[in-house]
Amino acid sequence: MKISLQSSPFNRVDLFEAAGFEVTENVWRSEEDMINMMQDADGAQVGVWPPTSRRVLEACPKLKVVSRMGVGVDSIDLDAATELGVLVCNVPGINTAEVAEHAIAMLLALTRRICDATGTTKDGAWRTDKKLTVEYMRTVTRIAGHTIGVIGFGNIGQAFATRMRSFGPSRIIAYDPFVPQTVADLLGVQLVSLEELLAESDYVSIHTSLTTETRHLINEKTLKLMKPTAMLVNTSRGPVIDGQALFCALQEKTIEAAALDVTEVEPIESADPLLSLSNVIVTPHLAGFSPRFLDECPIRQAENVIRVLTGSAPWGLANPEAIKTIAIMRNREDLRWRDIPDFKTPINL
Repeated sequence: MKISLQSSPFNRVDLFEAAGFEVTENVWRSEEDMINMMQDADGAQVGVWPPTSRRVLEACPKLKVVSRMGVGVDSIDLDAATELGVLVCNVPGINTAEVAEHAIAMLLALTRRICDATGTTKDGAWRTDKKLTVEYMRTVTRIAGHTIGVIGFGNIGQAFATRMRSFGPSRIIAYDPFVPQTVADLLGVQLVSLEELLAESDYVSIHTSLTTETRHLINEKTLKLMKPTAMLVNTSRGPVIDGQALFCALQEKTIEAAALDVTEVEPIESADPLLSLSNVIVTPHLAGFSPRFLDECPIRQAENVIRVLTGSAPWGLANPEAIKTIAIMRNREDLRWRDIPDFKTPINL
């Protein structure tokens, strides 16, 4: 069987070869590149760009499984994959700690004005501008005694809330329509509506996946619900926030500050108006990374493909509905899944 890999210095070609697969690895700059490399592949590793679109999937009649690094699969057309009987695998939980800790670091950078103070100190302001130093003293804030809001209460949202508890907030509230209060109770968190969370939180951290429902979840209307002293952190996906609306809210002081690890367009353009604001911190989508992640994730990403094609459970599956499609295809002796051992329930659904 053939495996196609999007070129990456972290690919574990050795694992595929040890399992007896034929491997091709190339740079993909367009959907055409993907189709050319994947049209006769049984499995593939894909990235954020180019997107794994319906057009790509329909052009690959032998494809059975695609695997992506990390948790997000928003660059893959899940509906098309499910209809075609293609499993979309991810690696849930692999960088939960990294993202949660990065979100906390960004929040602390805002509350303690770390970036501002570091820059002006390097410019000599500590010695020459006493008024600025006094301003910092009067505008840095603490987390203790304030309300923390968490949008998206899955693994990462829960890890963030657990870590934030040690900072002594007055309470932690969360919005997630797919999580029961019994789960939140275990962490001392109250589930509320999105509107209540935005209105009552002093600090809001976003940890939701990108779906049709969450695209521009934070927009002109919802930003106006927030306190003028509120601070917003996003380490999930850029399009969860309407970038233009956020710029206006920050410029007009509708909210106090924001810290973003993700933006609507990535990489963000140097001329993007958000970067012109002094009350914004932007990092280059690195929240999920660490040396340990870069060691472990490519192994599990490769194992997802190997496991599916050898009849074992993948680490994670983003479209479990495809299992029903594949069962029907097997009964009809569809060529896509012929001669492939039946797979087991994924480890992390």
